Amino acid sequence: MKADPQLISRLLKTARGQLDGILKMVEEDRYCMDISAQLQATASILKKANTEVLRAHVSSCVRESMEIGTESDRNRKIDELITVIDRVTRL
Repeated sequence: MKADPQLISRLLKTARGQLDGILKMVEEDRYCMDISAQLQATASILKKANTEVLRAHVSSCVRESMEIGTESDRNRKIDELITVIDRVTRL
């Protein structure tokens, strides 16, 4: 992985902590809208982590493939990006 591992770890640990808090809220039968707000905050952190991983991938792996890879490598990287974009836009 080319993304900053410390940043990604920090974001994922924060999301994990939030999920633990959300589970506790569910177990305590807390107000639905409060739970929803925490779920949205956690999803936002996960989206940020994913964006950082994808940014690093494009900046390194994809760039390298475009500069020195074979045509097959370039096509594979393009297909990967299209698949990811398709998944992200469906969310």
